[in-house]
Amino acid sequence: MTTLLSLLLGAGPLLLLALNPVHGSDNSTLPLVLWHGMGDSCCNPLSMGSIKKMIEETIPGIDVLSLMIGKTVSQDTENGFFMDVNEQVSMVCSQLAQDPKLKDGYNAMGFSQGGQFLRAVAQRCPSPPMKTLISVGGQQQGVYGLPKCPGESSHICDWIRKKLNSGVYTDIVQKHLVQAQYWHDPLNDDLYKKHSLFLADINQERVVNETYKKNLQLLDKFVMVKFLQDSVVDPADTEWFGFLKTGQAKETETLQESVLYKEDRLGLAAMDAAGKLDFLGTEGDHLQFTREWFNAKLVPYLR
Repeated sequence: MTTLLSLLLGAGPLLLLALNPVHGSDNSTLPLVLWHGMGDSCCNPLSMGSIKKMIEETIPGIDVLSLMIGKTVSQDTENGFFMDVNEQVSMVCSQLAQDPKLKDGYNAMGFSQGGQFLRAVAQRCPSPPMKTLISVGGQQQGVYGLPKCPGESSHICDWIRKKLNSGVYTDIVQKHLVQAQYWHDPLNDDLYKKHSLFLADINQERVVNETYKKNLQLLDKFVMVKFLQDSVVDPADTEWFGFLKTGQAKETETLQESVLYKEDRLGLAAMDAAGKLDFLGTEGDHLQFTREWFNAKLVPYLR
């Protein structure tokens, strides 16, 4: 599993290309909760610290909480690799419930794996109420690929995947490696559904938890951002809740073509019909965007 971890490390912190800010505010603006991606932390001045500052400059008066998973920045980074995701979500739910600034509701924005982690918060912890969830490059259907793996047309990538999967669904790996908890193997669907501690649960793969379904539909908006030249997340369609078709590792299907949607196991079809799902695409590799794009496309959801 060291191999899996080292390959996934390529995701790294986000890259923000600075341009001129825009200004304007609303006294009724809801607080914003941020959850960083793998290899990052709440307060990295080159990534999440910069994002927090930019939002505060763009929307004066907004309260922005950038989640720290642990007591220190170094713990926060380490926990993004090694702390059970379910424990992380429980910790965040407790923190949000105790924050008086959030009692009337908040918006949430997750970067990379923070996107699916915040969705779990929405599904499991409806109080305080999350209003809008923005997933920026989040792997909503998990991952099954090697970042920048050469030669997807050859058998080498699938051979390596099979080696990874020989241990990825064991109890010890599932419990102690975050990325294993959203590793989604379409060639071993039964194994994934049975042993995935996190993703299979929040995606209703084993049973339909009606509470999850009801709570997710309480969102006013669920916004998913896909990076159109993403070379880190495989398949990139997972950022729009699509994934590889079960039983093979080449052809993908959209959310709307999936069983999850057709059976409406999570309420996404109902949300789509109600205009609650927004799918945004942006040019660039994983988590690479400009301030201009961020202000034009994402800030309006926060006002």
